[in-house]
Amino acid sequence: MRITLIHALKHSIVPIEASFARHWPEARLMNLLDDSLSADLARDGKLSERMTERFLAMGQYAASTGADGILFTCSAFGPCIEAVARTHAPMPVLKPNEAMIEQAVAKGKRIGLLSTFPPTLVSMPPEFPSEVTLVPKLAEGALAALDGGDRAEHDRIVVEASKDLRDCDLIALAQYSMAPAAARVAEVTGREVLTTPDSAVLKLKAMLGVK
Repeated sequence: MRITLIHALKHSIVPIEASFARHWPEARLMNLLDDSLSADLARDGKLSERMTERFLAMGQYAASTGADGILFTCSAFGPCIEAVARTHAPMPVLKPNEAMIEQAVAKGKRIGLLSTFPPTLVSMPPEFPSEVTLVPKLAEGALAALDGGDRAEHDRIVVEASKDLRDCDLIALAQYSMAPAAARVAEVTGREVLTTPDSAVLKLKAMLGVK
């Protein structure tokens, strides 16, 4: 099976490849990276028709290479990804968070949503069903630290921010790049922590009927 991974942040590549190595090492991975997507969204403050066109172009390119499925790892672009999914149905096209959201809703009613990218806290909450209470929290400065090559400072900021979510049933980490900090977040909060990469790989594998 050939799976195309489409990224808006270079930091997402290592965590998702690690999840595939754990859960589906036989998959053949193809990485597409456009890190101007996240910069342009941060600049514009909202998703535009032009942004959707860019996602459709990436989806078309992925399909043209013979992809069996597409997984987007960029969590702030839900409507753009939905447009790609409609265009290429029935090929599985996954939003980065949808599998984790399904898990989170099954496990708790009060969910802490921890993010390092501000637009995610605008785009992602509507993806959760209305019957859950979402507690959003921004780990301010963490992504800048990661962009500067300081993974330790990124993780420290994420862990510190997570302390404000200790009254939640569980904590969902919104960015793929946050996954390496999950164990420390669980340790300091005493809460179960869900990450997006593992959930996404397992869902995609099931959708493609791979045992």
